[in-house]
Formats: sequence, structure tokens, C-alpha cells
Amino acid sequence: MFRTLFYTLTAWVWLFPVPDSAIAEAANEKAFTAARAALVEAIAADVAATGKAIGAQRLDPAVIRAMKTVRRHRFVPPESADRAYDNTPLPIGYGQTISQPYIVALMSNLAALNPGDRVLEVGTGSGYQAAVLAEMGMQVYSMEIIRPLAGTAAETLRAEGYDQVSLRVGDGYFGWEEKGPFDGIIVTAAADHIPPPLLSQLKNGGRMVIPVGGPFSVQQLVLVAKDEDGALTTRQILPVRFVPLTRRP
Repeated sequence: MFRTLFYTLTAWVWLFPVPDSAIAEAANEKAFTAARAALVEAIAADVAATGKAIGAQRLDPAVIRAMKTVRRHRFVPPESADRAYDNTPLPIGYGQTISQPYIVALMSNLAALNPGDRVLEVGTGSGYQAAVLAEMGMQVYSMEIIRPLAGTAAETLRAEGYDQVSLRVGDGYFGWEEKGPFDGIIVTAAADHIPPPLLSQLKNGGRMVIPVGGPFSVQQLVLVAKDEDGALTTRQILPVRFVPLTRRP
């Protein structure tokens, strides 16, 4: 009986061989998994090198798990897939970039979020930062002003299984008031000041991480903390370079 079943299964495999494309995709995924692990090591080295500035020598394990899991190569243009796990920003079209993985991890860590928290992201871009937050268990509300980017990001996030990300096309300067207040806000483009509407939508006890500065000047990654009484404190973390926050004319 066993021998007959074995021969039958062998015959089916012979009749329906695994396509070369499937074999190649499996090999690529294995290589990408290894590349993500190497990227996490590079991020850890950057964290150690900037530990004094960022106030930590290591990242939250939840951030590390998310960086190891989210498939960044799905969030970059196909022609950049071979560079997806370089620890560097990459162009995604329309004058925008996908942020450096170290910065994505750092901003996620600075926000000090917990699973189930509601977080607003201003500047969806390719959707990578939103995916990292979703992988950490957050309920993500993400805004993107460039409609084609928003459409592509929505498709990628859906294909990757991040259904807890809600995406809206609009001017992120004004936030998403009807979905607030938020436990955390992450802004992925530089503003010359901290937008007051975002401050008002930050929950007491929450944090905002935002690059502040002009497009052709040194920007600072700023951590804004709102205490339980609503008082605000700010701290400059380190110099960064982000694309400017795009506004409606």
C-alpha cells in the first residue's frame, strides 16, 4: 500500500514539476531573509554608535522583530529591489524616498508605542514605515498627499497582509482629527515647525517624532512628549535629512 502511494505521488510530481519561477522566487526570499538579518545587525551598530544622542544602546525587541519581518523589497520600485536591504534611503518616485531603515527603526522606537495603540503617520510614501508599525501591533492611520503614491502603498500593504493600516489622501499638516487622539504620531517629512494640529491630536501621555528644519538646511529629529496633564516637552535627537513636508497650495 505504501509503495503504491509513493509511486502515485512521484508520478504526480513528475507530471506537475515545480515551475522554475517558483524555485527562483523561493531562492530570492531566502536571500532577502538573510539580507534582512544583516540589515538588523547594521541597524544595531548604528544604534550603538549613536547611543548617547538617542538615549539608548539597543532597540525595543518589538522593533527588531518588525525590522526582521517586514519585506522592504516589496516597498521599493522593482529596479531597486537588489538594494532594498541597504541601510540607506531609496527613491520611490515623485521626488520622495523610502527612509533609511535605521531611521525607521529609531523613530518607531522613540514613539514608545504598545500593541493596540493608535498611531498617526504623516507621509505614507511607499508604506514601509506603516508596515513596520503594523507589524508591531499598532492600529495605523497614515496620510499621503501624493495620490499615486498612496494608491501604490495601499496595494502593497494589502498584499502584504497589513489590513490594520487605514490610509487617507490629504494634507498631513492638519492630521486626521476624527481618528484622534493618537497614542503616537510619526512624521516622515521635514516641516519648518511642529504643526499645531498634530500637537492637539496627540493624546496626553503620547509622543510625536518629527524632523524639523528647512529643506536645504540641517534638520533635527525632534521628540515631542505630552505628559498626562497635557504639558509639552521637546528634545532634539540627532541631525537628519528628510524630504520636505508637501502641502496643499
